[in-house]
This record gives sequence, C-alpha cells and structure tokens, in this order.
Amino acid sequence: MSLRKYIFPRASLALRLPTFPSRYYARAELLAHYHLARSLGPVHTKRFATSTTPHSIASDPAEEEAVLCLEQGTQKLEEGDVEGAKKLYQRSVDIKRNASSLFNLGVTHYHLKEFDEAIHSWSSAIELQPSSADTHTNLASAYLSHSQSRPDLALQHLQTAAKLAPEDPEIAFNLASVLEAFGRLPEALENYKRSKRYGVDRAAVHIKDVSAKIEKQPERTKGTTRESSTA
Repeated sequence: MSLRKYIFPRASLALRLPTFPSRYYARAELLAHYHLARSLGPVHTKRFATSTTPHSIASDPAEEEAVLCLEQGTQKLEEGDVEGAKKLYQRSVDIKRNASSLFNLGVTHYHLKEFDEAIHSWSSAIELQPSSADTHTNLASAYLSHSQSRPDLALQHLQTAAKLAPEDPEIAFNLASVLEAFGRLPEALENYKRSKRYGVDRAAVHIKDVSAKIEKQPERTKGTTRESSTA
C-alpha cells in the first residue's frame, strides 16, 4: 500500500487557512469551505509575519494595491471562486511579493490540484518566513498529494512544523501518521500521544493500534522500542 493511500484515509493532513489580508489572520470561517482536519472546537486565529504597517501602506501605493488584491482574493474564496482568488493572489504577489500572498496563492493552487505550483508558492513563502509552521504543514500536504509523491520531503517539513509549534495537536497527529507509514512506530506513538494530550481525541485509537503493532514486533525490536519510549 502506498504512503498516500495509507495516510489520507486515516486523516488528511491539515491544510492551513489563507491569511486574512489586511491584518494577516487565518480565517476561521473558511473551515467549513475547505476540508480540513483542524476541527478542535473553537478555532483560534493566527497572526502571520508581514512587512506592512498602517504607515507603510499609506505611503506605498504599490503595497496598498497588493493588500487590496489580497483582500479581494479572500472575498473570492469565500464566494467559492478559487480561480478568481488565484488571479488576485497572483496579482498581489506580482505587485509586492510577501509570505502572506504566497501562502494564500499556494492554497488556491492546492485546491485546484496544481501541486507543482502549490509547492513553488509555499517554498517561496518559507524562504521569506521560515518560522511558519502552517506553511511547512501545507507543503507536506502538497508533497504527499503530488502524482510523484515525496513522503521523505513531507516528513521533513512536518518535523520542522512540529519543532516550530510543539503544542499544535494536528501537526503532531499528521507527523505521527507519516512516521507510522514509514514504520517508525516508537516515534509515531510518541506523537500520537502528544496529539491526544493537546486535544485530538481520535488519536486514542491510533495509540492503541500502534502500541499493538509494537507489541507484535520481535523481542529484540521491542526492547529498542521501550528504550525509545522512555528516552
């Protein structure tokens, strides 16, 4: 069974939301529009790094136009017009390249199954804002969804995302799923437990399953597992 088929039926990687243009917040109300794994009760908005300030926007017409395109793109997304949103986000990037516009552009490419373009947009966003756990998480989704899947790169980005946001339960859950697919059961178990500790109740089933798999391993491997779990 391929890695993609193994992961996605269990839990789609949580695709993080487009940012709210003028203040660069994630839009909680878009959760129902997109098929996301991030359904943990109240959704907290997140602020993204930006080079714009009210003063710079007022004194820079190009930047003001870029933000306007970003706002209009998000409006198009709310209306279900992904193609229209993509054009506006691309326009925003062309006018004033920044991590938020690239992040949002990547979301539209992803939902249009333009995975090469999504990977390019999110990789570019990471170059400008390497500390965004959300962008690393989305990039992992794109690598797994691509026809030429790169689970190794997906794993790298999820590991980075987990380091950046160690208390994010969905990142921990997604990382655990990929680790389990790679057969790295002790690490998968550790991350499922972390995911449950921070609020993903469905992780309990996977904790049980992975624990059972570990118990079925040869005694020699099992000893290594116990050492890893207590480390």
